[in-house]
Order: sequence, then C-alpha cells, then structure tokens
Amino acid sequence: MPEDVNPWPLAPSGTTDWLRERCGDGLTGFMPPAMPDAAWVLNAMYEHERGPTETSYHEYRQARLADGSVRPRVIGGVDLEAGSVATGGGLGRAEHPGAGWRRLRWAELAQRTGDPVVPEGLLPSYRCFPSVRKDGSWPLGIIPPAEGSLDRETWTRLIGILIEQTPAGPNTRCLAYYSPLTLGATDFEHLHVRAGTLGDAESLYDDSEVDFSPANLWAEDRSWCLCTDYDLWATKVAGPSALVEALLSDVEIEAVRLP
Repeated sequence: MPEDVNPWPLAPSGTTDWLRERCGDGLTGFMPPAMPDAAWVLNAMYEHERGPTETSYHEYRQARLADGSVRPRVIGGVDLEAGSVATGGGLGRAEHPGAGWRRLRWAELAQRTGDPVVPEGLLPSYRCFPSVRKDGSWPLGIIPPAEGSLDRETWTRLIGILIEQTPAGPNTRCLAYYSPLTLGATDFEHLHVRAGTLGDAESLYDDSEVDFSPANLWAEDRSWCLCTDYDLWATKVAGPSALVEALLSDVEIEAVRLP
C-alpha cells in the first residue's frame, strides 16, 4: 500500500443521518444523548510555576497597544479591538505550553476559588470560574481551556481509553465528523465526514486541513459517540457505563458527570 494513502478517506454525508435525527443540524457538533450513560471530558488548562498574576490578559493587551509594541487588529477598516475583551483563551487545537507550565485541574481550581467545577444548569464553557476572571479576562499565568477542540494530551489519552474499552480495540471502525464552523464556515450543505479505524485516530489531530479535533467521533456500530461542541470547553462521551466509569476513574483525563 502506498505510504501516502489517507487512513481517513472521505465518507458519505449520509452517515450522519442517525445523529441528525437525534441531535439537530450539527452546526456546532451533534450532541448525543446518553447511550445509555455519558460523561464530560474536560479540556486541559495550565498554570505557570509562578502562579497567576494580578494582571489580566486584556490589561496586558491594552498596555501593549498603548505603548505601540503591538498593532491593533483591523479588518476592512474595522478595529476589532474596540469593544472586545482579550480573554486569554484559544479556539481550536491546543498543545502543552512547555517548560515552566503544569496542568491545572478543574477540580483544583474549584477548590482554590470556591467556584463549582461547572455551574449548575450550565455546560463546561467560558462561563465557568467567574471569580477567576477580571471583567471577562483570565489572569496571566493561567491558560484557560481551548474552545471547540480537545487538546492534544486529552485527545491522545481519550483515544487510548476508547481502544481499551472497545471489543475490537484499534481495529474498531469509526467515523469522524467536522462541523462547518471548524472548516471555515464555507459549506453548510455537504457535511464533512471521514472513515477510519480507532487505531489511526490519533493522526486526525494532525490533519493539515483543519485546526480542530473532530466535532464528532463514533463507532460504526454506534456503541459510543463523542461530541466536542464548537462553543464548549469539553467533550461529551456517550456510551456504555463501563466506558464512562473508565473515564471518570482515569488519572490523566479529567471527567465529570453532569445532569
């Protein structure tokens, strides 16, 4: 077999029909119900070894704009800085920031601040940890979770757990769906789906055509399905209770059950 053969070739859009019937249009991702159980895998956040500072990302950005060390973002004559807040968060794939940074668990930050891990009635998103933010902006020294995509560390471990918990292991046939918003919001009619095996799923993270992990990944037999919503900081994993319990008890992944 030629080395350049894509292990995840395109699949028919119709493979998402069962998700459309249950979850709507999938614009930000198809959010599955419990199948029969579910848990939320939380995206990683990081803290510098020196800890958070009193200065927020927005204050730092405004100071740099004021002294001319950075130029304002202007598109089509519109100043994108006006009225916007530099939150400190990113959109899309995320990597470990490197030396001097450590993983900051959501549970640790909740214990430190008194905020709940996820506020009642909400999903994991920018609305979490209100006491940490200053006028909507996180403090320098903490990198909040990325939005719309799993970080590499969590993606890699999640795939490993799915392989461990699925009877066919790495040979499990899967499908991966990318929402239009992750592909530049240019085509809303032809849904982008790829087919492959769980053993090759790690390679999806390095797809040069997209800056996000898949919005949905599911087993061809529909025994489990995950959804990383474009607007959220976490991934819902729906499937057997044994899979959910494995996620909740894992020492690397941070996962929670939500009502």
